Amino acid sequence: MAKTKTTFFCQNCGTQYSKWQGQCSSCKEWNTIAEELVQKAEKNDWKTPENAKKTKRSSKPLKISEIDTSHDARYNTNDAELNRVLGGGLVPGSLTLLGGEPGIGKSTLLLQISLRLPFKTLYVSGEESQKQIKMRAERITAKTDNCLVLTETKTQQIFRQVEAINPDILIIDSIQTLHSDYIESSPGSISQIRECTTELIKFAKETATPVILIGHITKDGHIAGPKILEHMVDTVLQFEGDRNHVYRILRSLKNRFGSTSELGIYEMLGNGLREVTNPSEILISKKEEALSGTAIAATIEGMRPLLIEIQALVSTAVYGTPQRSSTGYNVKRLNMILAVLEKRAGFRLGAKDVFLNITGGISVDDPAIDLAVVAAILSSNEDIPVPKEYCFAAEIGLAGEIRPVSKVEQRIQEAEKLGFSTIFVSKYNKISLKNTQIEIQLVAKIEDIAAYLFG
Repeated sequence: MAKTKTTFFCQNCGTQYSKWQGQCSSCKEWNTIAEELVQKAEKNDWKTPENAKKTKRSSKPLKISEIDTSHDARYNTNDAELNRVLGGGLVPGSLTLLGGEPGIGKSTLLLQISLRLPFKTLYVSGEESQKQIKMRAERITAKTDNCLVLTETKTQQIFRQVEAINPDILIIDSIQTLHSDYIESSPGSISQIRECTTELIKFAKETATPVILIGHITKDGHIAGPKILEHMVDTVLQFEGDRNHVYRILRSLKNRFGSTSELGIYEMLGNGLREVTNPSEILISKKEEALSGTAIAATIEGMRPLLIEIQALVSTAVYGTPQRSSTGYNVKRLNMILAVLEKRAGFRLGAKDVFLNITGGISVDDPAIDLAVVAAILSSNEDIPVPKEYCFAAEIGLAGEIRPVSKVEQRIQEAEKLGFSTIFVSKYNKISLKNTQIEIQLVAKIEDIAAYLFG
């Protein structure tokens, strides 16, 4: 019997120590170092000798000019939103980590995808029984025999089933529930998560099988376990949304095979998640009469143009210090825009409360929505509604100038497609569009937009 060995790990960053100490010298957090039991057995390969022929990739060194990438076509997931966020589909041999709050729909998303895939998929669950997964599958109403369900938490047992089934795609729900015989600490600990992920990486790279992991998150919104977990995998996806709302947003935080600026939007229904192909339908409110304090902005997420609604409320400050609050928009940038309006345009907003909201529950960092923020604030302040067929796409500078933004032609085309009659952009943008039905209004200063909208 091997000698029992204990070591100390930081529960925040995963740094290993030979003895306990109060503060982690790596991440500077206090009281995060805990003792874990580590007892390694002799490791065997994940595959048995008779199944060695299943290995599809060789570890022999090759010249970079000799490496063939033609056969590594991506797996189409039959989900346009997921394909967009991944950069075109699942890459053979890749590890994808999906994180999100409890109950947000991570398991539903991956089960729905596994039921739609034309490939043989092994769905391994350490949290639900096969009957529970069957009930969810019946609710999703997808008919397929390509999805196999396994309830298991020991990696050695999982790999035995993998050898017998030889799936094209492996899904693990979740990585925090797995444990390996090679480490004697409890499931979910730093050492177990690291060991199980290492075994899955070895399996994925040697067999060119895509592996998707579900990861729990902490109360701070970070994926539970050591930070090295995010470094080990190829792609990190974040599933966001409010459980009180029906819309979910899929973001890419890390992607070795594509862009990290793409966005996927879903609607949570009783029969699963519906792909939202036209996000503007959920981001723009339906109202019968014109209301003050709202303006439409044309923004870009990755390669996808979106039209979002900005809502502002300006009221007299009841208490001594005026409030500045925003949802989905940077508060510091809001304060900067209010200062520009006060200094350059002469609007007295210093003694008024200002509340800002981006509808749909999304957060936007694109500076091109600045002009719509200005229009919404001035509309609420003057109590004059902005015409609902107007939209805006420009950045505000500290001197009060209207600055140009990138991909302005895509924004204009999206606004025209959705029926807007006028779009306000910077006069310094170079626009080569022809035969457009939408009126392109060029503005240079904040005073121009205020005079045009409110006289």
